[in-house]
Amino acid sequence: MTDAPGPVPDESEAPAQRGRLGRVGALVVGALVVVALVAVSFALGRISTLGQADPTTVSAEAGFARDMQVHHLQGVDLALIIRDTSDDPDIERLAYDMATVQAQQAGQMYGWLEEWGLPQAGSEPQMTWMTRPALAGAEGEHADHDASTHSPGDPMPGLATFDQVETLRAAEGIEAERIFLTLMIRHHEGALEMSEALLARSTHPVVTSLARAILESQAAEIALMNDLLDDRGGPVEI
Repeated sequence: MTDAPGPVPDESEAPAQRGRLGRVGALVVGALVVVALVAVSFALGRISTLGQADPTTVSAEAGFARDMQVHHLQGVDLALIIRDTSDDPDIERLAYDMATVQAQQAGQMYGWLEEWGLPQAGSEPQMTWMTRPALAGAEGEHADHDASTHSPGDPMPGLATFDQVETLRAAEGIEAERIFLTLMIRHHEGALEMSEALLARSTHPVVTSLARAILESQAAEIALMNDLLDDRGGPVEI
């Protein structure tokens, strides 16, 4: 008696889809590597800054740590909403990766403020640090980051509104995935803008290391999310 044949592989699967599956897996692995490298950079940075004064409460470093914590924690919230809503493995893996990495980075920034002896809440309105001029000698291509488009107290770039978050929470299926991807692409673009602004205003090795890691990882995720969104009919008006 012969064994029943196993399932026949579906040869009709599009190469582009298989490629995206690989890209999601690569991003997950890459994000874990980023977390490890940032942790090493943090340890090395602490050594390299032993003789350097800690940032003040109105510094770009402190403002970035406070505002990016808020930004990241909303990213965690959005990712957990879609992870619990979607049954698409690509979306689930991407959402889990985003939630894990952004929660870890938010905790790291909380720790900076504790180590510097600074309050978690600043004395100035949010975004004030982004309105100040760039430092002379700041990192090359970041030094011309324009501050004129921001005002103290403005919403952080890319942050979803309460109504947008609730719309995502109420949605289901492909529509929920489209809303998530639309909001998260904007959210990531805002994080890139904030990271660029930090690199134009700081030479602190620990903080700039994290800002560069955010630029690299979230730019890659934006490219993937644009592909996933195209597959689902494109962005939604929200």
